Amino acid sequence: MSAINKLTCFSDPADHYSHRVRLVLAEKAVACVHVDVASGQCPEQLAELNPYGTLPTLADRDLALYESTVVMEYLDERYPHPPLLPVYPVARANSRLLIHRIQRDWCSAVDLILDPKTKESARTKARKELRESLTGISPLFDDKPFFLSNEFSLLDCCLLPILWRLPQLGVELPAPAKPLLDYMSRNFSRPGFQESLSSIEQAMR
Repeated sequence: MSAINKLTCFSDPADHYSHRVRLVLAEKAVACVHVDVASGQCPEQLAELNPYGTLPTLADRDLALYESTVVMEYLDERYPHPPLLPVYPVARANSRLLIHRIQRDWCSAVDLILDPKTKESARTKARKELRESLTGISPLFDDKPFFLSNEFSLLDCCLLPILWRLPQLGVELPAPAKPLLDYMSRNFSRPGFQESLSSIEQAMR
């Protein structure tokens, strides 16, 4: 594997897993070379770094990382300011568990909806479940400016790319989800979030 001199992020400009890593980089104002790779493609340089050819992939000199949660946590430790995970072990463990739940409950629904192989009946069911689940957790956004926190965190980095894609997913949140809609409005306007958007993502809204 050849070393890369500058921090480099290979990402799919349309994919929410790549978006979350770009959001971490933007929030931390980390200088990084971004290489857009369309889904299903694997240029030679990426293949040398990642045996699976998956996105996102982060290269930091002799180190190559893939799997978005691994990349996000590495960036948070490598560039500690501002911190995006709590300091204390119990709180960190709870954050990791919540990230796992986002992955299991919401990311799986998003992936199912966006998969062209998904039958329309399954896609319709996934849309309904995602809309109802997000509406159900909306009251959690009433008390704090971020997801269960007074500080922007990796939880927000996982959730916001999904919420940005709701129009693309065919999911419209109802009026009772106002706390969540307000959360979206606040955070979509963050400079870091705006900077994280690819041109494809900008066109989603």
